[in-house]
Amino acid sequence: MRKPWVGLAAVLLLGSCSTSPAAAVHSPLPPLTGALSQGLIAFVSDQGVGVIDPASGKATMVAPWQAGTFRVAGPVWAPAPKLDHPVLYFTVHDDRPAETRTSAGVLPYDWLLRLDPFLGTIEPVAASLDQQSEGPIGLVANSHYLALTVGCCASYEVDALDLTQTAGALKVLARPPSQPAFFTQGAAPGDSGLVAVRGVGTGAWYWLNAEAGVLNPFPLKLGPDDGPLAISADGTLAAVALPDHGAVIQPINSALPIASASPSAAASSSASPQATPSITAPKRVNSRMMHPDGLAWSPDASQLAVAYSGEIQLYPASAPDGTQPTKRLLIGSTASGVAWSAPIANKTYASVRPAASPQVMVDALLAATKLPAQADTPANRPLTKVYVWQFDSSIPSPVESIADATPDVLAKYAPMNAGVVFHHWAPLDTWALLGGCYRYRIVITGSVAPSATTVGLAANTPCYAKPTRSSPPTSSHS
Repeated sequence: MRKPWVGLAAVLLLGSCSTSPAAAVHSPLPPLTGALSQGLIAFVSDQGVGVIDPASGKATMVAPWQAGTFRVAGPVWAPAPKLDHPVLYFTVHDDRPAETRTSAGVLPYDWLLRLDPFLGTIEPVAASLDQQSEGPIGLVANSHYLALTVGCCASYEVDALDLTQTAGALKVLARPPSQPAFFTQGAAPGDSGLVAVRGVGTGAWYWLNAEAGVLNPFPLKLGPDDGPLAISADGTLAAVALPDHGAVIQPINSALPIASASPSAAASSSASPQATPSITAPKRVNSRMMHPDGLAWSPDASQLAVAYSGEIQLYPASAPDGTQPTKRLLIGSTASGVAWSAPIANKTYASVRPAASPQVMVDALLAATKLPAQADTPANRPLTKVYVWQFDSSIPSPVESIADATPDVLAKYAPMNAGVVFHHWAPLDTWALLGGCYRYRIVITGSVAPSATTVGLAANTPCYAKPTRSSPPTSSHS
């Protein structure tokens, strides 16, 4: 006798559902008129970093500086936390005359910078005293990691930044003598941890796995002087700069090898599957050229951008060797680096906004780290002691109120490795200074009465006090 009631209940339930209001249907937003469907091309010259609209050829300098001020690596396109569009990363090395014990000048730092060409902002990621080299080289990035080479001679090291984190230090991927010295040459696309490196002494190529900290065999047989290289967004094509005779395009498997391997492992390690490349055999790109300065793929891998002889040249990827570029951009300039972003559907070229020159923050740090006049004398410099503490200023910290380096303070709060360098104080470890909300409490003592200051790369005011986003670095005394 219960079955009819069950059927009736089902009918009533169906009827109640059919009489409920229909769910609202939201139509997708119409495409943005003038959207950057072909992406943006970024370049660096001796006068700054700029962007080019590949559709119109229009160019805008978005981070200018005076020629001869910096040596630069990059730029590269990569994500930034809490943003819905890609931004630019690049490094600068202060190339102005360096100070000595008896003459004025600059204390040369390397800076890793993040530039948003749509907000018109430039922010420091990290800075590092560098008196030994001409700055970082081989800046590469994908959507997960940024990697570069720093150092000199036999001490080259590879450092990486995890771009998925809102803040944090660069980590060392390879550093002699415990690990081989490498030059960074490229990166697998997407969120891969694979960085293409070339051995400094051997010229052998490997994948350096930023996730696992191991070496994997590199899938291409490249020479000791080849590179850098650019890998297409789908991971199937590699464009490699040759020491002369232009570049070569060849298919590549940029998927993560299943079996990790050491440098002596066989190159036949299996790899996970990927898309089929559109070019199945190596082909030259304008072998009349000498060595290209930089390479970058268009979003659909139909074009290759080549930085060569101070300009940016665009080549059809499928065209035979000897084909002339379809476009020559920045003719007569000093362009030496190139990067091509993915399509940016929510921005137009009219959205591009120039940022301030990085020289503002570079000079502000030099001013903030200058020794007090009384300590900066031939007699007092050897007696001067510098103590530096790092703290996260997103919340109040007891470190920000340190006034003297007493034994109790030193026992409770271990200072960083820092010291007097000519007429300045400086942290001595690689990438010791970080941007964001990190601040540094400094006590200078020994030859003078204890003097305490707070310094930040972007601002001295703590983040919990809501400082201005783009304030230059200064020092506050208390």
